[in-house]
Amino acid sequence: MKSPSEQRDDEADQRRTAALIGLIIILALAIAGVVLVKALRERSRLEDCLMSGRTNCAPIEVPARR
Repeated sequence: MKSPSEQRDDEADQRRTAALIGLIIILALAIAGVVLVKALRERSRLEDCLMSGRTNCAPIEVPARR
């Protein structure tokens, strides 16, 4: 049987672990959100260019010949 102080230590460890997992999940969601916003912004820029009637919105980069 564990003493009350050992039980409190175990509970504190579990809370820390849960908080760390929560922090990791929040960071992963924030990073995914930033990546999604950047992708949507790029798509929006391309769509705006195409809707204005231009044809050179996404130029293809060709490597220089040697």
